Amino acid sequence: MIETAVLWLLKVIAAPAVGLSSVFLIAFVSATLLPLGSEPAVFAVVKANPALFWPAILVATLGNTLGGAFDYFLGYRAKVAFAKERSTRWFAWLAHYGPKTMLLSWVPGIGDPLCTLAGWLHLAFWPSVFYMAIGKFARYITMTVLLLYVPDGFWHRVGTMLS
Repeated sequence: MIETAVLWLLKVIAAPAVGLSSVFLIAFVSATLLPLGSEPAVFAVVKANPALFWPAILVATLGNTLGGAFDYFLGYRAKVAFAKERSTRWFAWLAHYGPKTMLLSWVPGIGDPLCTLAGWLHLAFWPSVFYMAIGKFARYITMTVLLLYVPDGFWHRVGTMLS
């Protein structure tokens, strides 16, 4: 049943008529703790229609930032789950630097849990969201420009080397 639901969702968001809404949904889901990357969706929309470069970047940033805010609220409500981890250096680092640490919310692997920990520590919400948005916007600009303007032959060579 879950597999059917996932296949249906993938079919719906792959429809060309829903390009920007697909980007939003994928960016939101990828910002949660689920393992999904949104950069390929942004790249696909921009590659198919270069006039959508800025709208796609902004929609992806908004979706990913709202997903990060969702993570923040998960952390805000999850004190019991993280109680034994309170003494780790991550918590001390986050508490020391505060919402500015959300600039790192774009980093794969640590960005989403970082948003969750920010909520758990009750860092100021709006400054945290502001810094999340800056970090995520920078990531989408960087990744999309790299994918668009670095010659395809380079990416094919990288893919060949990795496989």
